[in-house]
Amino acid sequence: MPEQFPLHFEFLANQTFNDFFAGDNQPIIENLQQCVLGNGEQKIFVRGKSGQGKSHLLQACCHYAQQHEKLSFYFDLSRYSRHQPAILNGIDEYDVVCLDNVDSIVGHKKWEHALYELMKCHYEKGHQLIISSSFLPNHMDIKTQGLKDHLNWGLILQLKTLVDTNNIDALIFKADAMGFEISPQVGRFLVIQHQAELHELWRLLEEIDRASLAAKRKLTVPFLKQLFNTNKTENSIH
Repeated sequence: MPEQFPLHFEFLANQTFNDFFAGDNQPIIENLQQCVLGNGEQKIFVRGKSGQGKSHLLQACCHYAQQHEKLSFYFDLSRYSRHQPAILNGIDEYDVVCLDNVDSIVGHKKWEHALYELMKCHYEKGHQLIISSSFLPNHMDIKTQGLKDHLNWGLILQLKTLVDTNNIDALIFKADAMGFEISPQVGRFLVIQHQAELHELWRLLEEIDRASLAAKRKLTVPFLKQLFNTNKTENSIH
C-alpha cells in the first residue's frame, strides 16, 4: 500500500507574516500574499541563503491561507529520507502548497519525478504553489527535465540579506514580539559581538531574556558584557 500523505504538518504558530522582519524584503511578502489569495502568480520560487527566513515565509503563507479559508500544506523536503515519494500523493488537492528546501531532493530521480507529477497536477487544478531553495533552478543538477522546466516557470524571488542596521531593527522587532524590550544600543552590541545569522540571534535573544529575568536585571550593555564574560569563564573551566 502506498504511503499516504500526512493530514497535519508542523504548524509553527510564531511564524506568521506579522512575526517576520521584512526590511527590504517587503515586496516579496506582498507577492507571496497575492499568490496565496490567487490574485498574483500561481507559482513562486523563493531563493535565499540559510538563515534568511525561507521556512518562516512558507509557514507564514500557510497561516495566511488558513486565515482566508484556504486549505494549505507545508512540507520540508529536506526530510525526504524519512519518507517514500508517495507521501506527495494527494497534496495537489490543497489550495496552497508550500514545499521547503527543494534542493534537498535534487539528484534523487524518484523524488524528482514525484515532485514533477505533483507540480503538474497542482498547476492544472489552478492551485497555488510556493517553493523555497538555497539555489536557483538553473544552478541545480536536476535530472528530470520536466521538473527543471516547472521550477523555472513562474516568479522567482531572491531574498535580500539584511545589513547590520537592519539587523538591529530586526532584533528590536523580534524582542518586542517576544514580549520584552531592547534598546538600539543593546541591539548594536549584539550584532557587533555576535556576527551570526538572524536565526542564531533569535536563539540568543531567548537566552539573554531568560538570564535577565533570572538575575532580575534589565537588558543593558553592561549586563550583557558581564553575562558573556561569565559564560566564557564557565566554558573554559569545562
